[in-house]
Amino acid sequence: MWSQADLNFMQQAHALAKSAEGRTTPDPMVGAVLVKKCGVISVGYHGEVATPHAEAWAIEKAGGKAKGAIIYVNLEPCSHYGNNPPCVDAIIKAGIKEVVVSMKDPNPLVNGQGFRKLRRHGVKVRVGLLEKEAKQLNEVFVKYFTTKLPFVVLKSAMTIDGKIATKTGASRWVAGPASLKFAHHLRNVYDAILVGINNVLVDDPELTTRLVEKIKNPIRIILDTYARTPLKAKTLNGEARTIIAVGPAALKERLKKLQAKGAEILVLPEKKGLINLRELLKKLGQLKITSLLVEGGGEVNASFLSAKFVDKAHFIIAPKIFGGRTAKTGVEGEGVQLPAQAIKLKEVTCEKVGEDFLISGYF
Repeated sequence: MWSQADLNFMQQAHALAKSAEGRTTPDPMVGAVLVKKCGVISVGYHGEVATPHAEAWAIEKAGGKAKGAIIYVNLEPCSHYGNNPPCVDAIIKAGIKEVVVSMKDPNPLVNGQGFRKLRRHGVKVRVGLLEKEAKQLNEVFVKYFTTKLPFVVLKSAMTIDGKIATKTGASRWVAGPASLKFAHHLRNVYDAILVGINNVLVDDPELTTRLVEKIKNPIRIILDTYARTPLKAKTLNGEARTIIAVGPAALKERLKKLQAKGAEILVLPEKKGLINLRELLKKLGQLKITSLLVEGGGEVNASFLSAKFVDKAHFIIAPKIFGGRTAKTGVEGEGVQLPAQAIKLKEVTCEKVGEDFLISGYF
């Protein structure tokens, strides 16, 4: 069904889409390649500054040459008015004869309507080329628009014996420089980053993007049931938006002081001193936060994992040993009783990052 030329042009569309990673939220990453007589005449991608959607941008740059062309795009062209007019209208008006698409748009405002409108106007539509890759490319968008909850990514750096700190609590630095740069890349890509209050009290992190070419700082989210975040904490330095999730028992006077420092307060249900994570994720979804990077300690990580709220994980393994029966580990909590009850990663990949190893997978 698919020729090698089809594959090549679609791979180019995917690469164009990914080039805008971290820039399009809450919209998807989309790339478009316009082809005529087996040659590329124009390309576009969503996320270029002050430009239309990928398809419309490629068509605009091609001008009259777009008539009779084929367009390759990783996501179904939109059929509704949002920040931009419908891309299907631009495709029909330009006289494009065929649209090759990787996947249907899960957004209820589109979800097959773009395909139907194109076919009604005599445009040939072929769907499914590199579909799995397209869903992975826009995994954040797919999760958010089908559940209204953020895509949750857990990142943890540990020694080969599973320690995230020494027995004295020292944790800088467990992993090497290349792994630290990767961690900042993740901050650059995802909407928000979450830590627990103990991380703030012990390490006083900034939780900003620094070691890579910055697209943005993530929204900083702190799990802080009793509002213990110090008023001089670096997370209150004004460099990025900060949200503190507290429980009903948090002192109102304390909350006022944190708000005066620029923090936004979310009052959420709690049980035994722990914030209800389900309610937190619901609220973040309502705030249009589509992705969440969890950089918590062992207890926070365990809470997210045991509740099955993690979609994807990155475990950085440094080839060193801390030892110590009291040294903190990457995942704590109560744990499972039997090996058969272990939480298992799927679609696992392993790669070398500097001196460390990066193991990634899905749940």
